[in-house]
Amino acid sequence: MGIKLYYTTVTASRTVKSQQAEVIRILDSKSIQYELIDISVGGELRDEMRSKAGDPTAVPPQLFNEDQYCGNYEMFSEAVEADTVEQFLKMA
Repeated sequence: MGIKLYYTTVTASRTVKSQQAEVIRILDSKSIQYELIDISVGGELRDEMRSKAGDPTAVPPQLFNEDQYCGNYEMFSEAVEADTVEQFLKMA
């Protein structure tokens, strides 16, 4: 599967929770298939997400097409506004 969404089921941040929910809602509404990767199950997944994103402080949600970094919530939100989600996810 191409699109990977790194997220967490364990967070005290209301912002992270709402951003994750919005990304999932939009991907579902566009019938885009994706794989959820829960970084709360182990620190190595969080480190993998940060390494792939090239940002040692990256927090979920982070989007990838396979191992190609697509962006974070803010970048995804801009793509939604511009109606360029498929290009953002490197699907087009």
